[in-house]
Amino acid sequence: MDDHAEDSVLMFKGLCDECGSSDANAVYTDGHTYCFSCDTYGKADDAEGATPESRPAPRPKAGLLRTGEFRSLGKRRLTEETCRKFGYSVSEDWRGNTVQIAAFKKDNTVIAQKVRYPNKGFLHLGDQKPGLWGQHLWKPGGKMLVITEGEIDCMTVSQLQGNKWPVVSLPNGSDKNGKSAVRAIQTSFDFVSSFDKVIFMFDMDEAGRAASIECAKIMKPGQGFIADLPLKDPNELHVLGRGKEVVEAMWNAKPYRPDGMVLFSEIKQGIKKPIEWGIPWFSDSLTQLTYGRRYGEIYCLGAGTGIGKTDWFTQQVIYDAVTLNEKVGLFFMEQQPEETGKRIAGKLAGRRFHIPRLKDHPNFDRIAPKGYKEEWTDEELCSAVDTIGDVKNIFMFDSFGATEWGRIREMIRFQAHSEGIRIFYLDHLTALAAAEEDERKGLERITSEMGSLVKELNIMIIMISHLATPEGKPHEEGGRVMIRHFKGSRSIGYWCHYMFGLERDQQHENPEWRKTTTFRILKDRYTGNSTGEVIYFGYGKDDGQLFEREEPSDDDADGSSHGFTDRSDDY
Repeated sequence: MDDHAEDSVLMFKGLCDECGSSDANAVYTDGHTYCFSCDTYGKADDAEGATPESRPAPRPKAGLLRTGEFRSLGKRRLTEETCRKFGYSVSEDWRGNTVQIAAFKKDNTVIAQKVRYPNKGFLHLGDQKPGLWGQHLWKPGGKMLVITEGEIDCMTVSQLQGNKWPVVSLPNGSDKNGKSAVRAIQTSFDFVSSFDKVIFMFDMDEAGRAASIECAKIMKPGQGFIADLPLKDPNELHVLGRGKEVVEAMWNAKPYRPDGMVLFSEIKQGIKKPIEWGIPWFSDSLTQLTYGRRYGEIYCLGAGTGIGKTDWFTQQVIYDAVTLNEKVGLFFMEQQPEETGKRIAGKLAGRRFHIPRLKDHPNFDRIAPKGYKEEWTDEELCSAVDTIGDVKNIFMFDSFGATEWGRIREMIRFQAHSEGIRIFYLDHLTALAAAEEDERKGLERITSEMGSLVKELNIMIIMISHLATPEGKPHEEGGRVMIRHFKGSRSIGYWCHYMFGLERDQQHENPEWRKTTTFRILKDRYTGNSTGEVIYFGYGKDDGQLFEREEPSDDDADGSSHGFTDRSDDY
């Protein structure tokens, strides 16, 4: 029972938008409603701003009001002819309040009325499921039917076409999820579905757009169309003298299709465009093999401990930020920003700022070799740091100790929207799953969300993954990297567009092999052509730069060929 009813008087019962009951929703004099079918409390449409005098009086048993005068609606720019055709009159309710009445007819008999009050409150009389308003005017089986959200818009669209073509309206507008609109369409579904083309021209607010989609879903494929208006509704455009745009919106309505469905004819121009090269890597050979990098893709790099993956990463970062002048976002999980900053500055200056200088050794005077040349100067460090700072392209995240993927994901989304960053570096993926209860399931979820994120934001993510211990030769001794060695390899292999492996035999008898990194392309989703290709990188002891070189041979044991001199074993 409705306890609120003790302080107010029942006026009438009508339609419930929540459960669909036609006569269980009670409206009381204080403006509240209560449905005796689904126990839902609400607020009557006419309660806001209403006074006791303006609220409708309880309807007599006869049920319907007297049909009033058909007249033009000046503020709406609707003619008397249009109002008369649709049965939209100006009359009085039982208290003498001026109202507008939209009559629902069947077999030329009024079966229901929608009563509109000056305060925009509504009252529904008669049959609570009368079908679509204006339906009695049109024969079923035509070429095209337009359905609007309200009576005023319905008459507007009709009048703009000389009142000659079928236009109807929902009887009660739409709720926020479109359920009431769908119920109204279903009530008159035989009529609606008889037309070849059904255009839903609902309000351009959130509720109207949602309702148009929900209604279009219940039509046959290719039958439901959705109109897009530049303002809220057809009458607003008509009042401003822009009625032509309403008619254009009707003819330009798009057929409803589920998200992701595209017609070949709609993408012809895009197909005809020549394929462009992607953004280059710092390695010319890698650019040629992969045709560059593309937004919307994920690139994953895997290597054993001490192979040089972070060094490869930082060289690519400085290439993007300075050479290409691209903004980059860095998420280095196992380094403080200052340490990462030194490595990046060193790549720019060609100096290993992250390695202590011999001159700073407490016993330098005693151990300094003859002819000692300083590794780098404070001036070089400051100059490199200032240059990078002035470019303002590198955005770092102090993520040390904070490795939750949810936090990283939202920071990526924020930086993409607020800063325009489109290239993100993540070192490393394994750390994000470390806090997960189930590491494997955690990696599957994270990589899946990452795959959606790069498409949503049209960005690229370049990341590092740790490797599981292989059977046989360790990666640190030149063991070949395979996709199955990546932790969470099934999910990584599914979502990544490219997978790379770094190999270096730190214990090889040939010093040239100890100083050479093999960069192996493990997966190429783009073309498949580069899968299995390798690039060899050397490392400069003095400048800290990776550079492409040829595969070492036994003839390189003296370290003098290929320009590979004075290089360091230590990364």
